[in-house]
Amino acid sequence: MKSENIFPHTRPWFTLEEEEGGGPFLPLAPCTTASPPQSVESSRRIPSVWEQRPRPESPMRSAAVLTRIMSDLFSCRNCNESLCGQKYIEVEEKPHCIRCYERLYANTCQECKEIIGHDEKELMHEDRFFHENCFRCFSCDRSLADESFTLQGGALLCSDCYCSHFSSKCAACNQSVMPGSRMLEYQGSAWHEDCFLCHGCEKPIGGEAFVPDDGDFYCVPCYEQRVAPRCSYCRKALTKGGVTYRDELWHKECFLCSGCRAPLAGQTFTSQGDSPYCVKCFSNLYAKKCAGCNTPITGFGDGKYVSFEDRQWHQPCFKCSRCSVSLVGSGFFPDRDHILCRDCNSDD
Repeated sequence: MKSENIFPHTRPWFTLEEEEGGGPFLPLAPCTTASPPQSVESSRRIPSVWEQRPRPESPMRSAAVLTRIMSDLFSCRNCNESLCGQKYIEVEEKPHCIRCYERLYANTCQECKEIIGHDEKELMHEDRFFHENCFRCFSCDRSLADESFTLQGGALLCSDCYCSHFSSKCAACNQSVMPGSRMLEYQGSAWHEDCFLCHGCEKPIGGEAFVPDDGDFYCVPCYEQRVAPRCSYCRKALTKGGVTYRDELWHKECFLCSGCRAPLAGQTFTSQGDSPYCVKCFSNLYAKKCAGCNTPITGFGDGKYVSFEDRQWHQPCFKCSRCSVSLVGSGFFPDRDHILCRDCNSDD
């Protein structure tokens, strides 16, 4: 005979393994099968083995205690408000409620001066922060969230507005030079990198050296081959640092004394016919001798001398042969190889 549950307020005894799904109750101690009740009175009695089992503590009561403990421990580090069941944000591994986080750490929009909320999209440019909807072109009010832009005088501008108002025009094609693109500037004009071409070979000059000539620009090879003047001595192109003498050009290293071949660039020199000479060579080869000191008269220094008949004197050397008084600007009397002043001539 199978045992039946004759106690409507109880349940048959099972072990945890026999109970489907398990339960929060504790397993009861084994007992023998009770005999069927014989009377109404006996059917109302609970077997003694059931009376002796203590009632387990309610799991709901334990959960409430744990919740209260966790609520006390898990709170905002700034205002101590409980964060149980609330949204929070960690800063340096410390939880903060949304209100404290936005007050202490949220950035302010540069445009509208309002706080940028934790759940709003934030854009940043050069240490300035914006709401996504506030990040707009100053001129046309177009959103710049997904567009290229530039900063002009503190104002944000889309590429179209910048080009219309501020961008340089290419001197070659007259089109705007877009922000961020490479351009070349020379004497107040601008070019796209691909528009700055050599007038000779028509190739882009780019960042290479160039030579301007009568409004055109040449790369160095084209300038030397087609335009550059030629040295009067070596006939090679002059591209920098030449010397001009009698409407002719020389490289500095080619402009030499016709006598000793010493460089004359930056030095005092003179000429005999078409040939340049340093002072020393000219003095030794062509200069007349002073009748007073017998040294060459070159015309350099003070550059003044006195000439009489076939004789010349340095100006300081033109003086009376007896008393040495200066005869410059005064009358004098020649006496064979000598010159005399009025007084010395009267003594004779």
